[in-house]
Amino acid sequence: MRRFFYATNTDEYPQLSTRALGDSVELTEAITHHWCRVLRANINDKGILFDGFGGEYQVQLQSIRKKQATATLLSYHDDNRTAPIRTKIGLVVSRGERMDYAIQKSTELGVTAIQLLSSQHGEVNLKPAQVEKKLAHWQQIAIAACEQCGLNRPPLILAPMPLNQWLSQESYAIKEDHTANSHALASVVSPIVSILSHDHYYQILNSSADLRLQLSVPAKDQPKMPTALKSVLAKDEPYLELLIGPEGGLSKEECEQAERQGFLPWQIGERVLRTETAPVIALATLQALSQLSAY
Repeated sequence: MRRFFYATNTDEYPQLSTRALGDSVELTEAITHHWCRVLRANINDKGILFDGFGGEYQVQLQSIRKKQATATLLSYHDDNRTAPIRTKIGLVVSRGERMDYAIQKSTELGVTAIQLLSSQHGEVNLKPAQVEKKLAHWQQIAIAACEQCGLNRPPLILAPMPLNQWLSQESYAIKEDHTANSHALASVVSPIVSILSHDHYYQILNSSADLRLQLSVPAKDQPKMPTALKSVLAKDEPYLELLIGPEGGLSKEECEQAERQGFLPWQIGERVLRTETAPVIALATLQALSQLSAY
């Protein structure tokens, strides 16, 4: 059954949980185009809608017009497919399909947020006029991955900032002021998901991480895995931050700054991973270790 993200940023498309089962809902233009035009759905066909606040709704097409369609809410399923750990990846932006791949696969593996970064050796430095368009593109990549893999809460893709700036700040806002936290988070994401940034699920992004890890190239003088990692993963809902550099790696100064901010080097295996491969391996390894710690 096809799944679609139901954006809820306007009065025209309110949050699905405000509706009752049996109600008729207007489908967004994007859903109408994809489901009814591209996939050639017919009246009475069934599908799944999720709005990012958790759970999903089975719906049935009720009417189809040129640019609009309606569906009936049949049932609600409180399925939680989020990863057992919360993760935010600080990822230096790479070019083209490599960045798309990193975001897509990180989403499938349950990342909570991706902070886009620029660095001394990074290949990409977006101009201010490019940011909004690229942020929307990458957020849509994450949403499409959720539609495919079954996740009901898309990760937030956070607007790019210089690595040294990210490392020097503790949070987006004053931690004691939860309203300020929500508004600060909403200001650095695409409008597609701005309303989601106020949801309690994403507020952990304004908290200090239980552990900060910097994926590093293999070196003989450093441990394979930080000793604190296993104990952190044994917590009920651990929150970790990962730092992943560009193809050319982080500069010596950036590595030293990351270390001062509490990032511990994490060396996965004996090989040098590409920047789009590193998030996949890191997230998969964390989930595997988390499952092992549960036994």
